[in-house]
This record gives sequence, C-alpha cells and structure tokens, in this order.
Amino acid sequence: MDIKEVIQKRYSCRNYKDTPVTEEKLKSIFEAARLAPSAHNSQSYKFIIVKDKEKQEKLAEAAASQSFIAEAPIIIAGVSLEPEKTMSCQVPTYAADLAIAMEHIALQACSEGVGTCWIGAFSQQEAKKILEIPEECKIAALMPLGYPVDSPRPKYRKNLDDFVCYEKFKI
Repeated sequence: MDIKEVIQKRYSCRNYKDTPVTEEKLKSIFEAARLAPSAHNSQSYKFIIVKDKEKQEKLAEAAASQSFIAEAPIIIAGVSLEPEKTMSCQVPTYAADLAIAMEHIALQACSEGVGTCWIGAFSQQEAKKILEIPEECKIAALMPLGYPVDSPRPKYRKNLDDFVCYEKFKI
C-alpha cells in the first residue's frame, strides 16, 4: 500500500476483533513511532502497551465510559516525560511530538491491517493512576489497537479551498 492509500484507508475504528496483534506487527508499528521526528530529536516520551483486560476496562471507564476501547486487544498510552517544555512558538513540545509519533503508529497500523482510534476524552488523573504514571508526566492520548470488525465508512472532508490559504489568512 502506498502512503496515499494508507491515509485514505485509515479511520477511527470503534469495533475490534479479539484477535491478538502479533509481536512482529507491534514491532513494525512501534518502529514507525521510533522514526517519528520530535523537537530536538529528544523523543521525550514513552508508550505504554496495555494488554491486561482489567486495566483496559478501567481505562475505558476513565475515558468517558467508551466501552469499545476495552474491546481492542491493546490500548496504547502516549506519555510525555517533559510536558512543561514549549517550543519557541509557545506550543507545548509534547503535543506536537506525540501527535506525530501516534499518527505514525496509526498509519503503520493501518498499513498492517490493524485499526486504531485516537482517544482524547479521558481523565488524565484516573488514567495516570491506573497506569502508575508519575505526576510530572502527562498522557497525550490513548489509542486502542486491534483488527477491525467493520470497514471504514466514506469520509466527509472539507474542500481544500475551505482551509488552505496562500500568502495570508483568509476566512
């Protein structure tokens, strides 16, 4: 699959088979994350792979009771080790770094036939407690990962002219 096809096929999967993801595929998926760029190439983050069903159910509860999260054989937590750092543009470094790395995970997973869904609706404090994450760290996102039961639905997206401007901002 070429990159354009992967981008077109990737979707937010909310229905997973209970089939385990092989270690070979997991390594391939996390190799894509390892290769992601980060500010100063610091890669100041960790990924927690959660396979334990009890922890998964607790995470799903902490994520606004989104039960589908616990259906996936794996939940990934993207954790910043230095959430207080900002880039000179005043954007938190971890937000950009983990967004890039986790999207690398999502795209590589898609290319391997594995589904994902970016989860931003969760209790930071509850999830940190469940995963025993130190207070100074911050979870940027949770991401269930597994083989999809369903197929992607057609996507609605804005036209390029609705969000691309040249030379200056336009409404």
